[in-house]
Amino acid sequence: MLITSITHRGWPAFLLSNPLIEAIVVPAIGRVMALRRVGGENVLWEDLALDGSSASVDAEGWNNYGGDKVWPSPQDRWEALTARAWPPPEAFDSRPYDCEVSGCELVLRSTVDPQYGIQALRRILLAPNRPVMTIATTFRKLAGEPVHTGIWVITQARDPERIFALLPERPSMASGFLQQMGPAPKDFGIHGRLLELSRDPFEKIKLGTEGLSLLWVGEQTMLRIDAPERPGEYPDGGSRTEVYTNSDPLPYVELETLGPLATLHPGQEMEWTNTYTLTQRTGETPREEARRAFGS
Repeated sequence: MLITSITHRGWPAFLLSNPLIEAIVVPAIGRVMALRRVGGENVLWEDLALDGSSASVDAEGWNNYGGDKVWPSPQDRWEALTARAWPPPEAFDSRPYDCEVSGCELVLRSTVDPQYGIQALRRILLAPNRPVMTIATTFRKLAGEPVHTGIWVITQARDPERIFALLPERPSMASGFLQQMGPAPKDFGIHGRLLELSRDPFEKIKLGTEGLSLLWVGEQTMLRIDAPERPGEYPDGGSRTEVYTNSDPLPYVELETLGPLATLHPGQEMEWTNTYTLTQRTGETPREEARRAFGS
């Protein structure tokens, strides 16, 4: 794997590459902003109108750059800790991250958030000869009172043909999922263990599942995101993965994984690892592609 310094859309950045895939990391905004097969299109969504701009902590000027990022969960606790329900806590989302190359890994390190007393650390690594990226995220509690929280990883991707979640064999959610926002999803269906939907251009929609695997199916490429199996208390009604689809004029979707909640005391930390796998379409229907990808 190679790590080289580049400029990406006006920002200093790092390009991680192996023979099959490439990722671009922008420390100034604390995000992975591109993930693509070599010679292919970026599967992550980027708001090109914000190229090169600085992160902001002003609620009215919050910048939705896109890419892959991390926030603390649950969201409904933000206001109690930060005195505002929106935007996200500033050190996680609206401050530059330090960055260093450590062997074959690129390590992003946030400042310590003034309300949470937590520093976020993200270790980004590409497999040597496979189309796989892993991001191990650590929350380090370094200051302040104990806080009950979890790691929440949000991957903003381009408008897909379909999105799938692989549900557990015996979900405890009554319908197999939990509707969190909006009306019924577009092109929605549950086919065995496959939950299927697409982006509605007119509605903002969000749902949660107990599944650990999500699949984004584009025109030529598929992105699978896998989270680890961990016991514990999960936020948002027990959601381990969530899917959000945004309405026009910003045509993106979010594939989200959530770690278990825990009370962190100073000196303690928690970790959560996402695995991202890029594969090419075979020409089958999206549902057939999903069955093949999940082996279901």
